[in-house]
Amino acid sequence: MEKLQKELDQLIDRLEDSSQFKSELDNLISVFPFSEYEYIISTLLGKHRLEYEEYLDLRSSYIDRNLYLYIFEISAPRGFGDRWAFGHLKQLAPEFQKPKGIDPNYSNEYDLLLEWQTEFIKIEVKASRAVDSERPNEPLYVKALLSDSERPFDMNFQQLKPKCADVFVWIAVWRDEIRYWVLASHEVENNRYFSKGQHRGNIGEGQLHLNHDNIGDFEEYEVESTTIQEATLAAYLRQKEWYSTN
Repeated sequence: MEKLQKELDQLIDRLEDSSQFKSELDNLISVFPFSEYEYIISTLLGKHRLEYEEYLDLRSSYIDRNLYLYIFEISAPRGFGDRWAFGHLKQLAPEFQKPKGIDPNYSNEYDLLLEWQTEFIKIEVKASRAVDSERPNEPLYVKALLSDSERPFDMNFQQLKPKCADVFVWIAVWRDEIRYWVLASHEVENNRYFSKGQHRGNIGEGQLHLNHDNIGDFEEYEVESTTIQEATLAAYLRQKEWYSTN
C-alpha cells in the first residue's frame, strides 16, 4: 500500500490545483465501494493527468504486489491454518491425505499423512503470515508485508511436537509470494531456534520464531511449491536415518 500511495502522490502533483485537491482528500467521506483511491484515480483520469495505459500499468503492478493479500483478510486463526493452509497444501501435493480412517492409531497428534511403500509418513503443517511486528494493533491486511520489505516480522510456529510427526511442512505468506520449508522432525527438535516447553506441562511441545534475522538459516530446507511431496519423502528418509544412528 505504501508503494501505491507514493505513486498516487506523484500523480496528484501533476494536477494544477494539487494543494486544493489534497485538502479535499482530507475532508473526503468514503462509503464502499467509493473509496479515496477510487476518487483519486477517477479525478486523475478525468483531468487527463493519468492516461488509460498508465492506469492499467498501475493496476497490474499493484495486483502483482498483492496477489495473496486476501489471505491476510482471513481473520480466524483456524480458518487460516486448518482450512486455507490444508486446502492449499492439498492442491500442491494431492497425495497428502487426512489420517482419520487410514491410521487406526490416529488421535489428532499430527495433520496429514503420505503413504510410501508400506509406511505412513506423519506430517505436521504450520502456516504463518508476514506482518509488521511493530504495528501490533493494526488489522492483518494493513500490516501485511511484501517479501522484499525491510520491516521487521516475526512468524511464530507454535505447538510444535517433534515426537508426534516425522516431517514438518511450514508455509509462510507474504503479500506477493508464498514460501515453503520441509524439515525432518529431528531438524526441528534440535534446531538452535527451537524453544521447548511452550506451555507448562506440555512435555515435548515447543515453538520456533522465524524472523528477518534468522530466516536465512533455514535456506537448506526451503523448497519450491512443485516439489513439496518429493521433499517430504526426502525429509522422512533423513528422519529414518537419524533414528537409526541415535
